[in-house]
Amino acid sequence: MLDPKLFRENLEFIRAQLAKRGVVLDVEKLQRLETKRKALQIETQKLQEERNQRSKSIGKAKAAGQEIEPLLADVARLGDVLKSTEEALEQIQNELQAIYAMLPNIPHDSVPEGKNEEDNVEIRRWGVPTEFSFVPQDHVSLGGASLDFEAATKLSGARFVVLHDKLARLHRALAQFMLDLHIKEHGYQEVYVPYLVSEHCLYGTGQLPKLAEDQFALKEGNLWLIPTSEVAVTNLVREQIVEAEHLPLRYVCYSPCFRKEAGTYGKDMRGMLRQHQFDKVEMVQLVDPQDSYEALESMIRHAEAVLQKLKLPYRVVTLCTGDLGFCAAKTYDLEVWLPGQNRYREISSCSNTEDFQARRMQARFRHPVTHTPQYLHTLNGSGLAVGRTLIAVMENYQDAEGRIHVPEVLLPYMSGATII
Repeated sequence: MLDPKLFRENLEFIRAQLAKRGVVLDVEKLQRLETKRKALQIETQKLQEERNQRSKSIGKAKAAGQEIEPLLADVARLGDVLKSTEEALEQIQNELQAIYAMLPNIPHDSVPEGKNEEDNVEIRRWGVPTEFSFVPQDHVSLGGASLDFEAATKLSGARFVVLHDKLARLHRALAQFMLDLHIKEHGYQEVYVPYLVSEHCLYGTGQLPKLAEDQFALKEGNLWLIPTSEVAVTNLVREQIVEAEHLPLRYVCYSPCFRKEAGTYGKDMRGMLRQHQFDKVEMVQLVDPQDSYEALESMIRHAEAVLQKLKLPYRVVTLCTGDLGFCAAKTYDLEVWLPGQNRYREISSCSNTEDFQARRMQARFRHPVTHTPQYLHTLNGSGLAVGRTLIAVMENYQDAEGRIHVPEVLLPYMSGATII
């Protein structure tokens, strides 16, 4: 959530920044509500002071033996007026909070302006797109019976998959490899978290209320399936004050993710690219604000290291203002080369949300100099999406016979299997 002070002190700045994201801010409505809020705030404080003074006069009158019934009646009347004013103030504040909760983060100054993914800016490439002496197959054709969409449809409906035998093992090997890399070489602490969380967690990381249609909710119990383990992991510091010497906090978590993909109907229906359930290794960093953009650069390098060790060609792009996620101030996307599509496709997003999520969660740290609580900066990134990495391995490591060769770094996880 954006700092409410900005709306009171620099509304034009917020309007201009959100306009870069294609968001039209109703300035007149906000100004009208803020005028009412300020007037009610002043009136509330005035009534509180007056009631306190009258209450003190009752004590003095009682001590002097004077009649206090009229004074008591007067204080009771003031109490009724104060309660009514406080209720009106709370209603206005709730209305303002409801507006703030639906507004996205403002983009960092380094984010390029643009309307959609066509305006994203390529930063660098690694490797050369894989070339074959034959026409490459896509992952659906390569997977054959081991990539079982028919069985998944029987079990759960569209946009699910069942993996069999060595392909299932390769999927697991990828997740284990990613976790080991981030823990041993990148300094992350592994955590295991619930896959069901309260709506407070989803609100804290920005999925609610704006993105409710993309989430899976249980009918009872006020619990929701996580769209990414970022939700649970980031909320580990909700309503806490972290001591500065414990920063940065770096967590890595492997989990399934559940998304309705409500806004992508008809998109990427073939294969595993866009599923309702998929697995991901997620990186989360909680840092001192002054270190957050350095942390973002490190996070994208950590994601890149996975693809480099797998020897998969990729490129890094900076998302433009119109393509940023709801909470992000800046995002890098990592796109891997898929021969079956003859194009790069997203396999990781690494984002700095600055204090946007921390404000919603009331996640703070104690400043080492002033010793006052300040909001953390939170970052998250895929390291990587396991299913999409499986697709990339299948398509880049295929041979003319339609077999898949296991990448060298995964051999220790495959119990001797070298070809699928």
